[in-house]
Order: sequence, then C-alpha cells, then structure tokens
Amino acid sequence: MLHPKILVPVDFSELSEHALKAASIFAMQFDGKVTPFHAYIPVTDLDGFYYVGSGITPHEKYTEIEKVLQDRLHEISEKHVNSEILTAPMLDVGNPARAIIHASNSFDLVIMSTHGRTGFSRFVMGSVTEKVLRMCKKPMITVTDASDLADMTSLLVTTDFSENSYKVFPFANSVAEGTGGSIDLIHIVSDEQFFDAKAAEKTAENRRKDIEELADAHFRNIRKRVEAHVITTKHTPYVEIEQLAHEKNYNLIFMSSVGRTGIEYLMMGSTASHVVRRVKNAVFTVNPHGISPEKARKLHYQYRDM
Repeated sequence: MLHPKILVPVDFSELSEHALKAASIFAMQFDGKVTPFHAYIPVTDLDGFYYVGSGITPHEKYTEIEKVLQDRLHEISEKHVNSEILTAPMLDVGNPARAIIHASNSFDLVIMSTHGRTGFSRFVMGSVTEKVLRMCKKPMITVTDASDLADMTSLLVTTDFSENSYKVFPFANSVAEGTGGSIDLIHIVSDEQFFDAKAAEKTAENRRKDIEELADAHFRNIRKRVEAHVITTKHTPYVEIEQLAHEKNYNLIFMSSVGRTGIEYLMMGSTASHVVRRVKNAVFTVNPHGISPEKARKLHYQYRDM
C-alpha cells in the first residue's frame, strides 16, 4: 500500500475524531495522505440544532454554513493529523453515505468510525458506515474509540476459501511486511452450517490441509509469521470472530465484505457487517467487486518492492 490516498468522513463527533487519528497513523506508516470529508444536509427550521456549538442558526445562508463547516473541518483535522500528510478538507451536500461513496472513487482507502452522532436528523455514523461498507468499492478501515493502529503487528485474516475472500490477502500481506507483524489466518466451520457435528468435523479436517496450502501460496514472503487455523464451533462465524478478537486483541482484522454464498459456507458478506458492528478492533474490509485481483496484487508488490 504505497502512498495511499485516504478519505476520512467526519461528523464532528468525538468518535469520528478517532478515524482521523487512525488515518494519521496509517498514512505515516505507509507514506500516504489524509483528506478529511464532511457531507451535510442543509439546515432547516426543524433541525437547526444539527450543528450545535458551531455558531450556525437555521437562518444562515448556505455560503456562511459552508465557511463555518470548512473552518471546523480544518481545525479538527489539524488537531489530529500531521500537516505534512494532510490535504485540503472536502465538503459536499446531500445524503452522507452516497456522498462518501461518490467521493471515495478518487481515493485508495476510506477510514471511518463505526458510530457517530445520534438523534433526530443527524449524521448517524453507525448506519452510514454500514451503507458505505456494503456499497463502497474501495477498501475500508472501520475504527472505534478503542481501536489501536499504533502497533499493527497483530493481524487476523479470515477466509471462506472463496476467490472473493482472497482479495483482502494482498493488503494484509502488505501491512504485515510493513510493520513486521504476524498473521492468524483462520477459517471457521460452524456446526450450524451442517446437518450434524460429524459432517462439520470431517469438513474441518479436510480444510486444515487446504488452509496451510493457502498460506503457502498467498503469504510465502512472510510465511514464518503466519499461523493458519481451521476452527470448529457451535457459534455463528461472526460470534467466533468476535470472541477471538476480544481474546487476542488484534490490531487489525481483515475480511472481504462479500464472500461465498450457500448454506454450507461461511457467508462472509453478512459476517463482515456483524463483525464491524460488534468488535472494538479496527476492521479492514475489501469489496471484491470493487477491486480486481490484478489491482490487489499490484498494490501489494508496489509496497513490497519499495
């Protein structure tokens, strides 16, 4: 991930500031640039409290609103992001999720908080993040107030053995190479995906060999720092991932936002959204429909050869 251009949606809540902090750390590590972004819905008489504390009233002209927002965006960004990697903040008008998705087309990575403001007619970051997670074609990192990217040496990578899930591998590989980190590569076999426990265990046994071969093929440059595991559980996959994340406190969890479908497989798409909602850890997701394997490999080798 050489020189990533990072878009950071901000809603001026304290929680969204954590996204700026995380973006600053990531950009410093990988020689990138950070662009703060805010989308707003014009204030009306009904929701003039939307920007309480900003000095804006329901009767301000749009040009005055934008000046105040631009100033606040500058102020909050300079507080958390080194000026050397900070680019000019961006403003847009309209639905926040749509605006973020549209703006992301000009960037390499989106970093945003999983939660933000709450309340009537406000920028509800939680629901916005879920919409962006589903529809954004660029890689994303979601963070909470407890996420810690200062280290990035303890990484969890998930797979369901689908081609979609493999598209996150080059990014995990690049981060591990850049930080000297180690990777737990896991596949989860849940009893609920099979008719009985014996069928689940038989499948798990077969996949233990497969996941070692997967690690050999995709992480050969850092193979000594990759532990591959197949986990059998009675829980749903996202519950198992949540428990692992809590127990091992991974700095970053890598997942495809869309995976294999079908009753007997780990349905990675829905699993990713559940994990993002439930864990305190930072989660790196890739929409496999938004990046080709060739582009993913190019990003990986750009970084590896620097």
